[in-house]
Amino acid sequence: MSITPLMPVYPRCEVRPVRGEGCYLIGERGERYLDFAAGIAVNALGHGHPHLVKAIAEQAATLMHVSNLYGSPQGEALAKRIVDNSFADTVFFTNSGAEAVECAIKTARRYHYANGNPQRHKLITFKNAFHGRTLGAISATDQPKMRDGFEPLLPGFDYVAFNDLEGALAKIDDETAGFLVETVQGEGGMTAGTPDFITGLRRAADEHGLLLILDEVQCGYGRTGKFFAHEHYGIIPDIMAVAKGIGGGFPLGACLATEEAAKGMVFGTHGSTYGGNPLAMAAGMAVLDVMLEPGFFDRVAQMGERLRQAFEQLIPNHDDLFEEIRGKGLMLGIKMKEPAVARDFVAHLRDNHGLLTVAAGENVFRVLPPLVIEDSHISEAIEKLSAGAASYRLPEPPAS
Repeated sequence: MSITPLMPVYPRCEVRPVRGEGCYLIGERGERYLDFAAGIAVNALGHGHPHLVKAIAEQAATLMHVSNLYGSPQGEALAKRIVDNSFADTVFFTNSGAEAVECAIKTARRYHYANGNPQRHKLITFKNAFHGRTLGAISATDQPKMRDGFEPLLPGFDYVAFNDLEGALAKIDDETAGFLVETVQGEGGMTAGTPDFITGLRRAADEHGLLLILDEVQCGYGRTGKFFAHEHYGIIPDIMAVAKGIGGGFPLGACLATEEAAKGMVFGTHGSTYGGNPLAMAAGMAVLDVMLEPGFFDRVAQMGERLRQAFEQLIPNHDDLFEEIRGKGLMLGIKMKEPAVARDFVAHLRDNHGLLTVAAGENVFRVLPPLVIEDSHISEAIEKLSAGAASYRLPEPPAS
């Protein structure tokens, strides 16, 4: 048998974590890594956070799963807490970000159906986007690496360049349901939406009776220094998908919506076997216990600014490698200059300097530390990054 027991869809590296401690991962040989990847923005409270661990353990001993056919005091409590601290009036809990995006797409289509306009089913989406790996989510992006070999895909999406407001407005027609956009693109290259772009989409949605759907799976839940990234822009969405940091490492996502946007989501229109189970709700509640403490988001913004400033001081020392810094808060990316390759540099930092980062599109590597990092972690990361830049060897040019 040549195929591996784990389906070989990931090119897995040699790091094999068996334990986590705060902002560190420990491999099976006892080696330590400074984790500035955080499970791709998932481990918002780091590893082994005592409050999160205690909440999960206590709930696991009490009740892990119960069907959504029954009442959910745990789900009702977490949903109300999210509603009380966000734009939303209602929440559907999922197991992942992709499922939250699927729910958002269905909610938007169902809204226009309920309004007597079933032809309004198309969403305007944006190039370099990443919305997940389900058929609906890959249909919402134009990236061949996500789509190749999986056609025919779900119809109903128009693609426009990110931050191109005029292009987006030009795509609006009688079949348009709304816009689906990452407030800050993550996998696509750590590019933040410009204020004119994000506010322009909100204005256009209002003018044309469309819905603004934000994908904040990566940039939400404190990652940018606000609870949600759209708060930087002074707008609110109609529907929003969140996940990753929401469970601090426990599989959890959510689709948030206003009462108006969710008007079509009535009995029988959507569901999930595991979504919103008591164990997930305990994790989600514990994360909010920490994040909603006064000053938490301000401190994330402060640490993000310190990390950005440290990067800005580092870049001139290695201007043959690094081009610019992107992102907001503790969702930062550094674009590399060719012939340097971000994916290779991520591997170099990991294997030779014990610093974990994540590759992204547009030759960018992502820096996504736990939101609870301290100054000492920033100093250590800069030391490792500086040493990594000094020891990195540019790829040899191809032979002519």
